[in-house]
Amino acid sequence: MTMLRVHDAELYYQARGTGPFLLISQSGEGDADRSVDLVDHLADAYTVVTYDRRGLSRSTRAGATASVRQHADDVHRLLAHLTDQPVIMLGLSLGASIGLHLAMRHPEQLGLLIAHEPVSPWLLPAAERDRHRAELAGIRGLYLEAGLPAALKEVTRVLGITGGGAGDGAGGGAEPGLTPQPMTAQRQANFDHFIRHDFRAVIDDDLDLTGCRTRILPAAGLTTPATVFDRRCADELAALLRTEVAMLPGGHNGSLTHPRAYAARLRELLPELLPAS
Repeated sequence: MTMLRVHDAELYYQARGTGPFLLISQSGEGDADRSVDLVDHLADAYTVVTYDRRGLSRSTRAGATASVRQHADDVHRLLAHLTDQPVIMLGLSLGASIGLHLAMRHPEQLGLLIAHEPVSPWLLPAAERDRHRAELAGIRGLYLEAGLPAALKEVTRVLGITGGGAGDGAGGGAEPGLTPQPMTAQRQANFDHFIRHDFRAVIDDDLDLTGCRTRILPAAGLTTPATVFDRRCADELAALLRTEVAMLPGGHNGSLTHPRAYAARLRELLPELLPAS
């Protein structure tokens, strides 16, 4: 296994393909293998890096809850290990929240951050922010009391996920031939860590993007309802940056349910957004 020591943890990571570096920071319980179908459609043009967030699958952790800032420091150290050039980062959900911290603290490492539906309550107006923080705390409490199936139903509702639900990479309208993502014991353990610890990190997270020098593209899924938490965060990020939200195929998990179309749209966007070499 390819491991990297980062402060008080070890990160497992994969790098596939050739070309400029493109780091994918996953959503939810996703580990380095979760976006395998998306990577398949990008690896001919990019060196695609995926990793297990600390506490998931093959990565280790010290202590319990790591802050979103700590997760961003892990990515900083991983990128410093891999290259001294700016990279493209695709941040998905929690991965987008991690990317926003990296964009502020280490802008020299990012040529572009695509922030797909960040789960960052701090982006929202005060009353809405407090409501969603309480909502996330309620889901965490429900998980601890009633278990994963009940919690996943609420995660699906809050994030506006349709079709297969929060636990599936397939579902209604998904592309055919997707790599199965069964609910294995390891995946259940990853969900436990995500809801038990990373939910707490999201609730407590805060950031001031004033003066950010990184190019950031807010993004959202075409089928994500406009009123749900994650889409509202994408919209508020776009308003803060005085730009538009890029609409990508699928919904909150479009990179999983529509990897071919999602990759094709990225291929169209990236040449327009990156400076000519």
